[in-house]
Amino acid sequence: MKWTRRDILKGLGGLPILGSIWWAGAANALVKSKDRTEILEMLKIEPTLPSALPEIGGDPIRIGIIGFGIRGEQLCRALGFATEEWIEQMKEEERLTGNTQLKEFLEQEKLNLRIAGVCDIFDVRAENAIASFSTAEHQVKRYDTYQEMIRSGEVDAVIIATPDHWHAPMSIEALENNVHVYVEKPMTHTIEETYRLRDAARNSKAHLMVGHQHRQTLSFQTASDIIDKKVLGHVSVVQTFTNRNDDNGAWNYDIHDKASEQTIDWQQFLGSAPQIPFNKNHFFRWRKWWAYGSGLSGDLLTHDYDRLNCVLNMGIPKYITASGGIYTHNDGRNVPDVLQVNMDFPDFSTGSTQAPGKEKGMTFTYNATLGNGFNRPTILMGHDASMELGNNLTIWPDSGSTKYAELMETGKMKPNVPIYHYNPGANVPDAVSSATSQYFADKGLMWTYIDGVRVNSTYLHLREWLSAIRNGGTLSCGIKEGFEEAITAHMTGLAYKLGRRIEWDPVAEQIVPIDDIDLDQVLLSST
Repeated sequence: MKWTRRDILKGLGGLPILGSIWWAGAANALVKSKDRTEILEMLKIEPTLPSALPEIGGDPIRIGIIGFGIRGEQLCRALGFATEEWIEQMKEEERLTGNTQLKEFLEQEKLNLRIAGVCDIFDVRAENAIASFSTAEHQVKRYDTYQEMIRSGEVDAVIIATPDHWHAPMSIEALENNVHVYVEKPMTHTIEETYRLRDAARNSKAHLMVGHQHRQTLSFQTASDIIDKKVLGHVSVVQTFTNRNDDNGAWNYDIHDKASEQTIDWQQFLGSAPQIPFNKNHFFRWRKWWAYGSGLSGDLLTHDYDRLNCVLNMGIPKYITASGGIYTHNDGRNVPDVLQVNMDFPDFSTGSTQAPGKEKGMTFTYNATLGNGFNRPTILMGHDASMELGNNLTIWPDSGSTKYAELMETGKMKPNVPIYHYNPGANVPDAVSSATSQYFADKGLMWTYIDGVRVNSTYLHLREWLSAIRNGGTLSCGIKEGFEEAITAHMTGLAYKLGRRIEWDPVAEQIVPIDDIDLDQVLLSST
């Protein structure tokens, strides 16, 4: 029987294992035990478990929620607080599809916090949070503005889940008042804000965490170990993708039937954005316009960039070029829905097994469409092996490898057969409720696995932040990582809009200026 690549992966994914799977050798059988042991000893890959964190003791940490929309609700659930509507919805989905999210939510370890306040400019959302999270002992307070909440002395930390153009002003205000910050990505909307936020974080006693929860996903932590041990050899190309093909994935979110000029503070929503008349479409679907969001470059590209930055630690690219357009959703948006990005790191290396000086440099490519849902894996291509990376990871040896040449010659390794497969969630059902949810799940953005149990990655990320607030410590996605992510996103937006290569100067720590062009003005422009 001849095994195809798909057959092999299907077989790997179905085995009852905890941790890694070894699959190497000929046709339809595993190689001899001694050969597997030889490969194991050569690679020395150690699947990574989450680090132990100090207990979050003392008085409950008082949390203020700024923005209780789609992501705001998700973050509250990760903290242990869900609305009744969501609970009833999950009960029905569990009955119909086997979705286990409600069970996992109820079994989630309680964190030492309470939701003290909410600030949302849509009355319906603010009132929903108050009704859902208030108790006889603690009434959730509504604040009309974020400044009022931050300066109240009644919150220790804030979670910011607003449109992008509000991320930096709110974060800076909090940090300057020594209020801890968890801010969604991208952490800024302009280049100038990025430096001001970095200064505020460096000068504050408070902790800032950027919401890249995939840094808690065990497969990415294990991938970092693989890179450190030079299993792949010199990685010259990384390919990442976004493929979504439904209204939610294209940011056409539902418009609430109670939305009106009476229930929404429109002027507060606009802030620094162009002053236009009240527009429900812009309010609920803000990601489609540069005035409030950052398009594919700041929303979805940042997932893939930071996922790989936590594995490779490659930092800010030297050069970025980009192209694309509005090719799948001509609905009035001005951000592209198809995007191709090339990031070049000419001085980067993951280590070489060939002659010194022969290998150096890497290209990181990102390709996105909101008009097709075909699943494509993230791939890291090295001289000695390639790695497919998501919630699982698989390593394929390369036929031209220097490191594995002898094993190839003896038949102990074959290019079309993986030498390592890591599936920490084998035999754990991954039922999701939508195509967009499946996209996030495949990328390792929704959950990870600990001892075969599925755990919400956002919960782990927030737990790390809360532990640092109470006990101190270094955050996995703090201001350094957020700065690198934001600058990369802004360089991409500029490359797309200007149609030219954008360059980073690592010594001056700035995007190389372009004569007679205001880069922030370009980023904020509607074209």
